[in-house]
Amino acid sequence: MPLSDHEQRMLDQIEQALYAEDPKFAQTVRTTPQAHFKRRIVKAALGFVVGVCALMAGLVVNAGTVTIAISVTGFVLMVVCCVWALTSWKRMTGVGNTSGGAQEGSGPPARGSQPKRSRSGFMDRMEERWRRRNEEQ
Repeated sequence: MPLSDHEQRMLDQIEQALYAEDPKFAQTVRTTPQAHFKRRIVKAALGFVVGVCALMAGLVVNAGTVTIAISVTGFVLMVVCCVWALTSWKRMTGVGNTSGGAQEGSGPPARGSQPKRSRSGFMDRMEERWRRRNEEQ
């Protein structure tokens, strides 16, 4: 919901007052969602590298079951970091949004806000039969 002109002016005045009073704090607090998602992508990339190192260490070390545990942990870490980076990238760029672009403060859509898919013909027929059966009784 967009702000009215009066609300936008008041918000701008509050922001200017904050910058005038404490510019260091205002700069610290002011971040864009894109910067947040970029940091998440960098962290995910570093985690992926750590996962590759763990996977390789598990292959090099010859200590039985410990080797398998290290390798599996490294692989799982790599997969989790890939998923984390891809979801952050999608949110940062707005890929997959039906609104056509990324919006500030937009996250994943609420669970109930997605339109229901049309059911297959089979399910429609079964529901119709169920309704008719209940009406006859």
